[in-house]
Amino acid sequence: MPAHQAIRTPVFNGPAGWSVILPPVAPRARLDGSAGCDIAIVGGGFAGLSAARRLRQIDPGLDIVILEAARISEGGTGRNSGFMIDLPHELTSSDYAGQGDSHDRQITALNRHAIEFAGDIVADYAIPQGWFQRMGKVNGAASDAGVAANRSYAEHLRALGEAHELLDARAMREITGSDYYHGGLFTPGTVMLQPAGYVQGLAAGLERDGVRILEQSPVQRIEPVAQGWHVQTAQGRLTAQKLILANNGHLESFGFEQGALMHIMLSACMTGELPPDAIRALGGHECWGVTPADPMGTTVRRIGPAQGGNRIVIRQGSYYRPEMQTSAADLSRLVGQMRRKFDARFPMLKGVRFRHSWSGHLCLSKNSVSVMRQLEPGLFAACVDNGLGTTRSTLTGIGAAELACGRQSAITAFFAAEAEPSRLPPHPFDTIGANVYLRWKEWRTRLE
Repeated sequence: MPAHQAIRTPVFNGPAGWSVILPPVAPRARLDGSAGCDIAIVGGGFAGLSAARRLRQIDPGLDIVILEAARISEGGTGRNSGFMIDLPHELTSSDYAGQGDSHDRQITALNRHAIEFAGDIVADYAIPQGWFQRMGKVNGAASDAGVAANRSYAEHLRALGEAHELLDARAMREITGSDYYHGGLFTPGTVMLQPAGYVQGLAAGLERDGVRILEQSPVQRIEPVAQGWHVQTAQGRLTAQKLILANNGHLESFGFEQGALMHIMLSACMTGELPPDAIRALGGHECWGVTPADPMGTTVRRIGPAQGGNRIVIRQGSYYRPEMQTSAADLSRLVGQMRRKFDARFPMLKGVRFRHSWSGHLCLSKNSVSVMRQLEPGLFAACVDNGLGTTRSTLTGIGAAELACGRQSAITAFFAAEAEPSRLPPHPFDTIGANVYLRWKEWRTRLE
């Protein structure tokens, strides 16, 4: 079997906002020279760290090494919105419904398994409860179309037997302090994470359990050898009996699923600490999370001191970027858009500035499937989270660990039954078509 050379490395703009509002963490060592282990994991985000946790549960004697290209919580994980959602959340749908009642019941059960897995991590590793809040979320509707989408999804939830509550404009104002929303749909099962804090706590707990984590060690090449796999970085080489790729869309950079993955770059802004007069002017609850009634709309969170200060986070704006890179110009344009959307929702906070802004990376497949399987002998993937970087990546990480240990479960069975990612149109037609579609969808859902 041939070696796999990474043809690129994802590039982000701006700091990982969720990370920079937390106390600094001392840097970890890089891979330097030659080393060996039983199982190596490429990627220190939700998938890779969850895989390591599951491996430790299955066999505490395994020697496990995680290679992270950036620093823990400063890559894609620290740029996540932090919604750990239990219910179907299909981003290519008009109302988040998935692929039928049976499928959606199955994925809901698996999502809840992932949430409980994370909850056990919080308890076992003494992660602050403020970084893992079981508080539910709201789909916010700011137009008649948004209200209709919420009602449609509520009907789907009713058919599934899932708890939910439709909210009117007054209830939305009581939660958010904003008159902007016409209505909402509350669902109680979502956990709101401080995503950087959660993964920092998980990484620290794994290290106490004996897992080695090496930072700033982007993998350049992987190669099958008699002993298993060689993993090459700029500074060193790691030999592992088995290898798990937990690097989301970066999987394609190593030659897998080429021409089948959609790389969407999103951006977000976070305010500075809200002063007391702004908090009084805003009103509403101290912490809440609003996803848009239409998946192409704007996500908003308000957080409190337990998550890193009294702040508001807003995320919107997407570009299809097959090279997995954004530019400072992209980010600047989107910050301007988010400023207008922020002011429309919170006119009483027009003087409040954004403190941090950043880009992040979503990886989607056209048919909404992940890649969680054995790719080659001894090589496993926990990739393609379809915009569900917390729950789905936790699941794929668990599943890849189980496959690497020869285990079968409901998680491995679910992903084994999924189809391959559908092929995309050839380049550059994929880029042209995707960006035209995204701009049209954003215009159509501009109020959301």
